[in-house]
Amino acid sequence: MRNIAIDTEVLIVGAGPVGLFLANECARRGLRWRLIEVRSSQSEHSKALAIFPRTLEIFDMAGVVAPFLEAANRVSSVAIIAHGRTLAHMRFTPQESPYPFIAMVPQDVTEKLLVRDLRRKGGNVEYETTFVSAAQQDDCVSVTLNHKGEPNSLRAAFVVGCDGAHSKVRQTLNLPLEGGEYDAPFMLADIETCTTLPADELQLCPSEFGPLAIFPMSAARRRIVATIDHPEGDAPSLDLVRKILDQRAPAGIEARALHWSSYFHIHHRHVKRLRTGRIFLAGDAAHIHSPFGGQGMNTGLHDVWNLAWKLDLFLHGHGNERLLDSYSAERLPVIKNVIETTDLLTKVMGTPNKCAQALRNTVIPMVSHLAPFQHAFVQTLSELGIAYRGSPIVEGPGKRYFDESLRGGRGISNRFLVMMGDDHKSSRDAANQLCGSFGDIVELRQSKHAGITLVRPDGYIAYSAQDSDNTTALASLRSLLERQTAIARSANR
Repeated sequence: MRNIAIDTEVLIVGAGPVGLFLANECARRGLRWRLIEVRSSQSEHSKALAIFPRTLEIFDMAGVVAPFLEAANRVSSVAIIAHGRTLAHMRFTPQESPYPFIAMVPQDVTEKLLVRDLRRKGGNVEYETTFVSAAQQDDCVSVTLNHKGEPNSLRAAFVVGCDGAHSKVRQTLNLPLEGGEYDAPFMLADIETCTTLPADELQLCPSEFGPLAIFPMSAARRRIVATIDHPEGDAPSLDLVRKILDQRAPAGIEARALHWSSYFHIHHRHVKRLRTGRIFLAGDAAHIHSPFGGQGMNTGLHDVWNLAWKLDLFLHGHGNERLLDSYSAERLPVIKNVIETTDLLTKVMGTPNKCAQALRNTVIPMVSHLAPFQHAFVQTLSELGIAYRGSPIVEGPGKRYFDESLRGGRGISNRFLVMMGDDHKSSRDAANQLCGSFGDIVELRQSKHAGITLVRPDGYIAYSAQDSDNTTALASLRSLLERQTAIARSANR
């Protein structure tokens, strides 16, 4: 990147969980950044709740996971219950992850923890600051902001819109959210309950009245998400919550008090691209889907985890345009799959068709006992199954990689890791030479596993070879690295 007069390298618009996590990553990587938020403070409501195993692994690699583990109610099973009959009961304990559970952490707590980590890194949120407009130039984005009625401008190398479903950044780009809308409105309520239901179990309750999900926040507090026929009042009342539970929930649960509730309409939509020049979109600014499955916040956090290392390499002169383009190429298929999966779950759980209900209630008990179904269910819900096959900067399936060496915030940052097993000792000098030709962004490490593996800075496998000869494997590694970096080409000029 050329030396130009810019005020900040990354302007982040929106200080929800997604924007806060991106700011933490920019701070960890030593980038110059600013984070603006139109609100005067962080959210006081619980909103998003579930944090899944792969997200916890990402938080671990980013060095922020510990306080989330302390705050979380851990869920290790999922039950599907209709009319008092348990159709399925599945353990949610993926053994390949050190986090074999769903961490239930209210969004207001998530934001407080991320703000606290951000301040420890010397950063802060600029509240009551509105994104007004942006004009792209070759080397920067000229942005107009408004802080408490005072307009001001800045030049940023990149802008990332994390400003939610009504994103002003997305509107500036004239990018519509394409897709559909659910006819029925949704309700959300955080309630005080009895302790009849297990605190470590999430319940999904199909019903002809509409789907219901019960997320345990603690032994006696639960999040209720359900579709309704029509809103009653400005926000769901305790009486309405009790009515919904009487119709659809397992027997014995009692709503004793209401902490917070809201109505909302949900779409299943996404933008057709996540990058326009030097402006990127992430989180709800780029995609919206059903709350059943709890995937929304997690998907947004994965967006910026995918983006942060690419911006880092590019801003330090190590990455190229193909690397930046890979953000859309990699994340859009994941986003589409999340939308399709949550849409299917919502429709299957809430179908009013009697034949479809009977079929559902017959098939689920049959398939839920099958090991392949259980594995697929856990891999999808946990997001451990996310992979980047087909990416322009990946050869092979592009699966996750996670081990002890990546943990704690310093195990991996802006480096590619060449993991070499003992069976390739004879190629160690050649591998060292390859790594050296890419400066300090490629590191050679010993692996307990056979073969040669290239691990990206986000903990996904870009290339892996088990049986090929050393020369071929290293040549493939070099080609793949040259495809997305600027270093090797500069050295060869």
